[in-house]
Amino acid sequence: MASESVEQEGPVVRPGGVSVGDLPAAVPRSLIEEAADALGLGGPAPDGDLPPHLTAYLTMALCLFPDEPAEDVGRRVVAELFRLDGGHGPLRGPLTEAGIDRARRRLGRDVLRATFYRVAQPVAFPGTWLGGRRLMAFEGFGLEVPDSAENAAEFGTDGAGQALATAPGARVVAVVDCGSGTVVDAEVGPRGRDEGAMAASLLATACSEWALLGDPSRYSFAAFGAAALTGAAVCWRVPPRIPLPVLEVLPEGSYLSLLVRPGLPAHERAEVLLEARSGAKPDPYVAHPVRVVEDGDAGRLVTTFRDPEELTAAEVADAHRRWWGRSAGAGRTGAALRGPGGVRATDPDLVHQEIWAHLLVEYAAGSPAPA
Repeated sequence: MASESVEQEGPVVRPGGVSVGDLPAAVPRSLIEEAADALGLGGPAPDGDLPPHLTAYLTMALCLFPDEPAEDVGRRVVAELFRLDGGHGPLRGPLTEAGIDRARRRLGRDVLRATFYRVAQPVAFPGTWLGGRRLMAFEGFGLEVPDSAENAAEFGTDGAGQALATAPGARVVAVVDCGSGTVVDAEVGPRGRDEGAMAASLLATACSEWALLGDPSRYSFAAFGAAALTGAAVCWRVPPRIPLPVLEVLPEGSYLSLLVRPGLPAHERAEVLLEARSGAKPDPYVAHPVRVVEDGDAGRLVTTFRDPEELTAAEVADAHRRWWGRSAGAGRTGAALRGPGGVRATDPDLVHQEIWAHLLVEYAAGSPAPA
């Protein structure tokens, strides 16, 4: 197997973003290899194949340079890794389109996902806290994928297997550290899948140190309840259709209320409200005590921060305005995936692989530079 010639050159940087050389610092090779080992892909690559760590970095670099041919991106990656390794090597493998495609198919959909969960964690940036807790948020976006029969079968459904009339597209819902903008958890599914259900599945890592923001597109009673049961403080902007009866008006203008499970029979709903007014704690399967903050810009917010002395209504509303104003204006989490050429693959396994590669690149963008 011939070695790939490399040139010693400086880091190649995406305009305003991450360099290829940033990737090994944020996503260590050892964690890629650990993930590959766990999935049965460890050990030497078959003769003529790129090794898993090089394939992983190459796939991430494809996200940095979406309009460049894969062979050119591969040469960038090999040259940069050679430079970072002090000229030791060489790094071997065929940097042809066919060779890269074969290596990516061997890597599969799960290695980068498993790597992400070994890497991603809230970044210790100062300044983004709410009520003494780390401010986190649900984010989400849709992503067009190439129109192929395989992608249509995987992504062109309503989430329950029913085909959609539109072109296939993926949906990603993520938990974002508001301080750094880094994604720390994510769920990938078909475009038609309900975002509230996806949000509810992302709470295994939530804890009492978090204050978790949500917006109407990801709201569901189940998601709110699952978030509250983790011990995290929850601040969620809810759709106008959600009934929020006034139980007690607080001095600063917010009020205590009750989120009641949709579809509860009217007589049971009346009983739950009567119990809540008497001070009884409702069954969390049926209802959740909340405080409601009405704000002209931020909308109608419900929060488990029920004591105005712990957190004022203005602070709750301001957190939502600042985060979603930043998200809508800069939108870094979703914007990196929405650009032209964001996903190349016509094969669902490689679409999943590219999405997790994008999320790793976004994590690298928000991570502090190594000392």
